Amino acid sequence: MAKKQGSQNQGEGRSAEQAEQVGFHKGALTTLAKERQEMARMLTIVEQLMQLHIEELKKLGVDLEKEAQKTAAQEKKPIEDLVRK
Repeated sequence: MAKKQGSQNQGEGRSAEQAEQVGFHKGALTTLAKERQEMARMLTIVEQLMQLHIEELKKLGVDLEKEAQKTAAQEKKPIEDLVRK
């Protein structure tokens, strides 16, 4: 009988330990989900602010698409130029 009680106590200990681990992981997931939600909210705000700046630049006559294409064209250098450096 003593052996049965000992093995039952070990089983209960593992069960309590597993319950603690489950609680830990559930808590971590809850926290991470809230963090993800907040990050998505921040991203939305940043996108809105960027759109406002783009609209204002367009009103001022700045064409960002042309500038981006110009910059991309300047960055494309022949491989020989890169190797010579």
